[in-house]
Amino acid sequence: MSLIRALSKELQARSDESLRALFSARPDLISPGVPDFAALAARASGRVSVQRALERLNRPQMQVLETLHLCTNADTGHSASAAMLKKLINGSSVAAVDRILHSLQELALVHRADPPHGATPAAAKQRHYLPVGSLKDVIGIYPAGLGRSYTELVRLQPAFAQRVVQLVGELHRGGATISPATTPMEAALSLQHWTATPESLQQILATAPDRTAALLARFGNWAMGAVPQAQRRASVLHESADVGPVDWLLARGLLVPLDAAHVELPHSVGVSLRGGYVIENFSLAPPVPRLGHTSAGLRRNAALGAIAETLRLVGEVLYTVREQPLATLRSGGVGVREMKRLADSLRIDVHETGVLAELCGMAGLLRLDVDSSAWVQPPQLEWLSLPRQEQWLWLVNAWLASERAPSLVGQPVNAAAPGPAGHRGPAGTTINALSAEAQRPDAPVVRKRVLEILHELTLEAAAPDGQAPVLDAAAVLERAEWTQPRMARRFSSLIRGILAEAEMLGLIGSGALSQLGAAIAAEQPDDALGILGEHLPAALQHVLLQADLTAVAPGYLDPELSERLLTMAAAEGQGPATIYRFSVTSVRRALDAGQDAAAMLDFLRQHSATAIPQPLQYLIEDTAARHSRLRVGAAASFVQSEDEAALLELLNAPAAAGLGLVRIAPTVVVSHAAPRETAQVLRGLGLAPVLEEAASAVVRLRRSTPAPGSGRPVYTAPRTAPPEADIEAQLAVLRANGSRAPGSGANPPAAPGSEEATQLGLETLLKAIRLRQRVIMNVVDSMGNATRETVVPVAVNGGRVRVFDPDKEIERVLSIHRIIDVEATEELFQ
Repeated sequence: MSLIRALSKELQARSDESLRALFSARPDLISPGVPDFAALAARASGRVSVQRALERLNRPQMQVLETLHLCTNADTGHSASAAMLKKLINGSSVAAVDRILHSLQELALVHRADPPHGATPAAAKQRHYLPVGSLKDVIGIYPAGLGRSYTELVRLQPAFAQRVVQLVGELHRGGATISPATTPMEAALSLQHWTATPESLQQILATAPDRTAALLARFGNWAMGAVPQAQRRASVLHESADVGPVDWLLARGLLVPLDAAHVELPHSVGVSLRGGYVIENFSLAPPVPRLGHTSAGLRRNAALGAIAETLRLVGEVLYTVREQPLATLRSGGVGVREMKRLADSLRIDVHETGVLAELCGMAGLLRLDVDSSAWVQPPQLEWLSLPRQEQWLWLVNAWLASERAPSLVGQPVNAAAPGPAGHRGPAGTTINALSAEAQRPDAPVVRKRVLEILHELTLEAAAPDGQAPVLDAAAVLERAEWTQPRMARRFSSLIRGILAEAEMLGLIGSGALSQLGAAIAAEQPDDALGILGEHLPAALQHVLLQADLTAVAPGYLDPELSERLLTMAAAEGQGPATIYRFSVTSVRRALDAGQDAAAMLDFLRQHSATAIPQPLQYLIEDTAARHSRLRVGAAASFVQSEDEAALLELLNAPAAAGLGLVRIAPTVVVSHAAPRETAQVLRGLGLAPVLEEAASAVVRLRRSTPAPGSGRPVYTAPRTAPPEADIEAQLAVLRANGSRAPGSGANPPAAPGSEEATQLGLETLLKAIRLRQRVIMNVVDSMGNATRETVVPVAVNGGRVRVFDPDKEIERVLSIHRIIDVEATEELFQ
């Protein structure tokens, strides 16, 4: 029976509670909804759905599933039981394996099957299972890190098939206890039997050169390795004493060359090296890392200090960008030169500046202005007026929800790993801040899981009162690899950056999960706000003015006070105790911004805990006295006339108010309007102006539309289960259409073009490829004409199937969507 139809029968027999659990664990099965159990089984067997389900399995579940995959054969109906798997999993028990198989059955990744042919009566009473058909494609060619069998390598590697008979003959003549062979398949079976047990492999390796055991140990977790000139080095059986371990293994078929640079450790050799087990180390309990400890006081102080510093730096970023926006590159993102300028103004390194810019961008505190192609601060930004704890929560929510990875900024662009939309960066380049290369759609899921693991490890550590466990990237990664081994690569590429960003936001303090981080991990932001509001020091409203023309901030200043000081002084140093140095240049900058000496001195008196030093007062007053002797303004056109009375009348005319006329001399008036516009208005007043333009050029002013104000981000945890209403609606549809499922009699044909028909067709094609079996396909051409053809499928990939036509002796490639149905035949292709 088809595996999909067998799974359909099993799903129909389940209780509603079991189906609810299945839909909660695999929400993609009902998104969108399915019409019946046959379609549900087809979707549950699909490659993409199975891949998503495997990403949620822990290590023991994956180990049992991979072992089941290796010791079963759906084509021959050879199933396996918990007792059979227990013999191949070192450290397991029948009860533990049986529980895991049941959990995999609940996830529709395996289903019950008949015992294999020839099973003993005792074995026949046990529960036997088969995995879903697409599992092989999802797991890959090296399940459990083991290589392919000799027979499969002979079938798929022509170069190995050509020399395997000679290799076995040379081994037999050399005294090896291996049966001679006359065909490649017989030779493969001889090699498989020769290396089938740990004892026989140890006898073979007894005469191996030094370092052979160390070399084979490198294949402990993966069956393929890189060896230069692998095929040439495997061509001769070396007997000399000084031969290296690689040549020795290649010459005896213990390593099989795949191409000129790669080799593979065959399945039987790998299992024998593991003592006859598929899985060497099995444990139901996750690894417990050895953790250090820090005091709760240090953790709290470090977290609060990091939050205060981040808020201060974000405020400075906004002020600096407001004064001079961040220009973008043609290729996107902000270049190194712009980030260096921003880093110099913040007095921190470039990498930290890039992370801050990314944080501001993902929080909506910076927006890309499409007119100027520069990052600017949105007008009327609500964040600036919020209390400090709400500013912090704004940043945390944006960080949790964002699909960007700020810590990737500055790292090399991997030319072999395409980014968003398949983009590949040039080799040797680095990821720019606010560029597309920092986009990672899986970032929210990984962040959420990292915080959950931090919380789990903290609770498991059960530190004494006043202590907190220190958690590093290695400990978190070890737990992540156990809970979700299929996502280990994603975790390893992001985890260190996520921990650094969490520490910057105060979710981690002194290496330990803070109370704020625990509240956020438990999805209790209100508790985090209360904790932060209670412990975060209030912002200061004063500075200490010094006689050396400096102002010392004795702590974290109010953002408005800090921004006002930055307009009249240059900041120096880092951290809360910032020094603001006054100079002629800085004071002139404040005067250019519209301030005067009296206003600046009055501001300093209000916000200084000390009297204004005389040198500072003299500096401000003298600079103001010399200021404005020359004025520079903007004008788009001018009007000149010797008739002063006419100009005065023009200035007072209501119809000319839109020109923005300003008198700068008795006979000269300037306007902000273009020359032609000004002349047109003057002609409308009955005057006859003469238009004077350089090369008759018309000045045009382009005004950018201000961006709307930024909305406050709200974080919603990534949904792991569909809504209850959707589950109940799907259950109602399935039960209403349950009579169509193949539980009551013959299987009804699948509707052409349906998901069920597509999956059944793929299942038939893949089985025919494995068995080299002919199939009858009903194919539709571009004109809609259907024809039945008997062909031998060769490969399926990318929505296309490559087939061999035995009658015409040609190969063709067909689109799967043109195949109406596929019917297997009993005839094999020789």
